Amino acid sequence: MDKDVAEFLKTFTIAIEESNVAIFAGAGLSKPAGFVNWKELLRDIADEINLDIDKESDLIAVAQYHVNENGGSRGKINQALIDEFTKDAEITENHKILSRLPISTYWTTNYDTLIEDALKSEGKRIDAKITAEGLAFTKPNSDARIYKMHGDISLPHEAVLTKDDYENYNIKRQLFTTALQGDLVSKTMLFIGFSFDDPNLEYILSRIRILLEKNQRTHYCFMKKVQRDDFKSESEFLYAEIKQNLKVNDLRRYSIKVLLVNQYEDITSLLKELEQQYKRRNIFVSGSASDYGTWGERRCLEFSSNLSKAIIKNGNNIVTGFGLGVGSCVISGALEEIYETRSQRVEERLISRPFPQNTTGQIPINELWTKHRNNMIQNVGISVFMFGNKIDSATGDIIDANGMIEEFEISLSHRVIPIPIGATGFTAKKIWETVLRDFDRYVPDAELKDKYQLLGDTSQTDEVLIRSVIEIVNKLEKRKK
Repeated sequence: MDKDVAEFLKTFTIAIEESNVAIFAGAGLSKPAGFVNWKELLRDIADEINLDIDKESDLIAVAQYHVNENGGSRGKINQALIDEFTKDAEITENHKILSRLPISTYWTTNYDTLIEDALKSEGKRIDAKITAEGLAFTKPNSDARIYKMHGDISLPHEAVLTKDDYENYNIKRQLFTTALQGDLVSKTMLFIGFSFDDPNLEYILSRIRILLEKNQRTHYCFMKKVQRDDFKSESEFLYAEIKQNLKVNDLRRYSIKVLLVNQYEDITSLLKELEQQYKRRNIFVSGSASDYGTWGERRCLEFSSNLSKAIIKNGNNIVTGFGLGVGSCVISGALEEIYETRSQRVEERLISRPFPQNTTGQIPINELWTKHRNNMIQNVGISVFMFGNKIDSATGDIIDANGMIEEFEISLSHRVIPIPIGATGFTAKKIWETVLRDFDRYVPDAELKDKYQLLGDTSQTDEVLIRSVIEIVNKLEKRKK
């Protein structure tokens, strides 16, 4: 992995955990959904005033020329916006990934509602800021705030598009400028699909650079590297390459690091990796025991408690379903560590969701349990399995915990990496054997195989087993302790 990309993933993951990030979305984020770029939007507008849009680089001027030639009316431009941005469009994979992450601040120059639609599809409440007046009001219990810096399709007559609009921006929409300055100073921002040709943003960035000098917060930007196939001649390609390099270097003045990708699809891959790295801070702990086997009750409970302590101490968060026999110790161990460090609130570090034992509703209990498991596991990146047995209600025999097997299967369906502690026996041992038989399928790092093999060694002490789990977690998260 490229050094700059690795640094971005690490830094941005931490910033997400600290609720200190923002997304700035440009037209490039919406283009894969089927919306046209600015040139295509203004093609007919340019034709009407006898301009060739393919020869024009100052599109703001083209829009203004059309307004000038039509007696100051921008009705045609408003209609073009309505025609384009009210058509049906599919939410892109990039929108979906971003909406799943706990990001609460979005800035965009886009007029469409794809960001809003993606967030709503995840069940999130949004507070869209479209006009300057709207900044004075806050929607209660919102999960994400979206600043529509250039307006929204719902108000096409107020969309920022012409020279007049840009020149009057700091009169009519000064509060957006102030709010954006605040976020650029206090949050780590990721620019996606943005060309940095917007005069508003350039003005804001320059003011922050002058005020903060070398103390600016680092931001990131995805940018497609110019490719030879995109140009008719070698000279055109070389010129574009030089210009891009100059642009990348210039953005460093504003403390913006550019991450060059070969194809736009690479951005999706990076966002997926970002999501997985964030999720790997959240660990699902699966364990149950009606019988403690050769371990005995005392050792089993102490191990469960010490393991959860170690996970919390390592900086990870725990999600658990309060498994039979060991669930209480998993929770008490986590609580002890959280209260001792006093660094964060319990609800940020420990999510405990016990399984209902009876239901009078319409959903059968087993189906309810499956939904419950899916809900817990979909937001984690690693699942730890230990012990795993129960008493057969019909025979009284000790049998495998079929719930743990289902949790293993659900984990795989969500691309969650399993860490089965085979030495604890029972279902965890069977899962450990399954993982070791086809290791590359389940674990994305072949170097960890020795650590996994150690987890099945019954001669190892509890301390060694727990330390091995933590070392695996850190390797998967690509961090050092």
